[in-house]
Amino acid sequence: MEVKVIGGGLAGSEAAWTIARAGIRVILYEMRPSRMTPAHSTDLLGELVCSNSLKSKDILSAHGLLKEEMRRLGSLIMEAAESSAIPGGKALVVDRRSFAEYISSALRAHPLIEIRREEATRVPDPISVIATGPLTSAVFADSLKRFVGQEFLYFYDALSPVVSAESLDQSRMFWADRHGWEAEAYLNAPMSEEEYRAFYEALVAAEVHNPHFDERIPYFEGCLPLEVMAKRGYETLLYGPLRPSGLVDPRTGKEPFAAVQLRPENAERTAFSLVGFQTQLRTREQERVFRMIPGLEKAEFLRYGAVHRNTYLNAPRLLNPTLELKDHPGLFIAGQLSGTEGYLEAAAGGLLAGMNAARLARGEKPLSPPAHTAIGTLFRAITEARERDFQPINLHLALFTDVPKNLRGQARREFIAHRALRELEGFIAGPLSLTFSP
Repeated sequence: MEVKVIGGGLAGSEAAWTIARAGIRVILYEMRPSRMTPAHSTDLLGELVCSNSLKSKDILSAHGLLKEEMRRLGSLIMEAAESSAIPGGKALVVDRRSFAEYISSALRAHPLIEIRREEATRVPDPISVIATGPLTSAVFADSLKRFVGQEFLYFYDALSPVVSAESLDQSRMFWADRHGWEAEAYLNAPMSEEEYRAFYEALVAAEVHNPHFDERIPYFEGCLPLEVMAKRGYETLLYGPLRPSGLVDPRTGKEPFAAVQLRPENAERTAFSLVGFQTQLRTREQERVFRMIPGLEKAEFLRYGAVHRNTYLNAPRLLNPTLELKDHPGLFIAGQLSGTEGYLEAAAGGLLAGMNAARLARGEKPLSPPAHTAIGTLFRAITEARERDFQPINLHLALFTDVPKNLRGQARREFIAHRALRELEGFIAGPLSLTFSP
């Protein structure tokens, strides 16, 4: 028996690893490098195309809790992230190339995984996992649309620019982490009120690249272009990506009026991404406007910000909480295509779909994770949402149910985390133990 996995991103890589760990042969299809997407730059499996941050490490946060659950479930993505981690303060930040190389090497070395570098052009037969991601190729997308009998839904997503370290004037900047976790996690460019005003006025007046976008398709609210946020009001950025809270400039002993944070892209710190600066400005406008930031006057752009259209399915209409298509047993949808948003959410979907594909291949029934775990909460949320206006979902603490109303703040977070891990351990020791031992 073998299982096909279509797509070698985070979800597909996690699915293939999970299936192989259960002793089932896997054929993993990845169309790169023969067919590249607008956002990828390598042929590595598990390549991160946007940020190199996997969000909070705090187990009392939604994403910190999801990380811990994935660790306990034997996640390859978490193993790779911890192997390639670089200073990131409260966030788990990775050297993006080391991260993808770790995943690629692990999958290539597994005796039960065969990697085929070719484009899948039609929906595969069961048992299969479809994890082609938000940038699914047009040919496969057409096949999938015909197969499920539904049009896709769409949203726009954006990338932040990356600049070279040697082009920065670090004498005008300082190292600090607003949360105090790691002193040299972020390089900060402080702005006076006059500098911020000039930057803001240039930003809202700058020319954008608009390649015939459909205005009816929304941006994902958690990844709005900087200029879209700025047009909501003069102070909007001061409460968003340019907020100065917790960043004390050692030269003045005070918080600046505004601050731009730059996050290292790799362990050598030869490149930095501008945190929260996803944009659709034209390239010459990115150079003009972003070089107004103190310390970036001579910035060399290694990657310009860009906008791309993301594809996803109407999960509440089409999917069970096991991530199996309701009308097509044996076919699972994982990753952002399923209607989740975020790296961890995509990988968690690959883990769940892979687990259930492996169970089906072994003659066992697919399982839904316990309702109060982070992974169970996430996939219950996307499959129980309203069909009519479904949009991609990030995991957050407000999604967790059955929490005593008298609990607030830290006590509420502790209750959610302890309950989730207790339920997960019962799941691992009970029904999941029949499939594999994480």
